[in-house]
Amino acid sequence: MTDLMLFRQDADGRDVELRSSTVALEVELQRRVEAGMESMLGIRFLASEYPTGPWHRGRIDTLGLDENNVPVVIEYKKGADSGVMSQAASYLSWLDSAHHEFEALVKQRLGVEASRVIDWRNPRIVCIAAGFSHHDRVAVHRLHERVDLVRYRIFDGGLLSLQLVESVSASPPIAPTRRQQRERDEPACIGESEKQLPARTAQVVVPECLRDLYSELDEALTAWDEVEVAPLAHYIAYRRMVNLASVIFRPKHKTILAYLRVDPDTVELEEGFTRDMRGVGHLGTGDLQVRIASAADLEKASPLIRRAFEAS
Repeated sequence: MTDLMLFRQDADGRDVELRSSTVALEVELQRRVEAGMESMLGIRFLASEYPTGPWHRGRIDTLGLDENNVPVVIEYKKGADSGVMSQAASYLSWLDSAHHEFEALVKQRLGVEASRVIDWRNPRIVCIAAGFSHHDRVAVHRLHERVDLVRYRIFDGGLLSLQLVESVSASPPIAPTRRQQRERDEPACIGESEKQLPARTAQVVVPECLRDLYSELDEALTAWDEVEVAPLAHYIAYRRMVNLASVIFRPKHKTILAYLRVDPDTVELEEGFTRDMRGVGHLGTGDLQVRIASAADLEKASPLIRRAFEAS
């Protein structure tokens, strides 16, 4: 893995590399991430230094709920310490036995509705440290939960960088909901050509009439780097450290709705194609809705998809 390098222009217009360091105290990193974790990681803050009781004998650095309503355990190390991963994994055993306690915490911090939609199928671990060994990065592939290894650095001027160095998802297959099954069998979809979808979308239930279009959209959303495809109960999340897009099928209209991580104020909205969703309730995450019904729509959406990728 290549180290992240940042440069700043000096008075003469020359690029000067900014020096990087680690925090003096682990709590400095923890407090800074907790203060901005929703924008940094897509995770809503629940609690800090949360006690796990006499049996598990620990304190979870940070508890959170991510934008897809998945419980998250976050652990920090100011240096490079392989113990951070095993420590975080051990706290998941507490989480498995503390559903009611966690739900009560979510209800208290985020409200009743948030506590009702918690996705317990695959809790998430986020480990933030100055570095990870090769063995750490190999070991995460043996776990049965989603694990994000995030490398941090502090640069001159108070800059904080967070770099996702490894992300492993072990999301279990999900059966289609009754609505998804109904939409998949919708008569409007009969007679459309079938296209083989890539292996990464094997768990996605795609209406027949949208398979070709979705396959092209999937390629566009995963074109530039490693992106995780997570089929959830009501939408498909495309994510790195945070969601870059949420995808929803509308087979009756032979349309795909993509909600992108793009500021609508930076886009010239076009009626019937793009829409500002801020303040409008909708499934998934993302403030910009893009309606895709044809290859031409997808081509027009490509610059917006690229911007969503860069913002994630």
